[in-house]
Amino acid sequence: MTTYDFRTYHVRSINAASAEERAAINQELKDLYASLPAAEQDNFNRQLQTFLTREVGRLKSDYEAIKGSE
Repeated sequence: MTTYDFRTYHVRSINAASAEERAAINQELKDLYASLPAAEQDNFNRQLQTFLTREVGRLKSDYEAIKGSE
């Protein structure tokens, strides 16, 4: 089973200089997904959902910490 490094794409997207660059990064992920066999697409989706859930949770925690300090 392949492990995907979504953090790298995420950081690149955050640091993108333009909306076009961000769109190109998103397209890279879409192209990667499209190139995978169906069974591996399921693995990709599970890993992506785990990453997104973890990131959203982290961001929520950071936001609440900042909001609580005001």
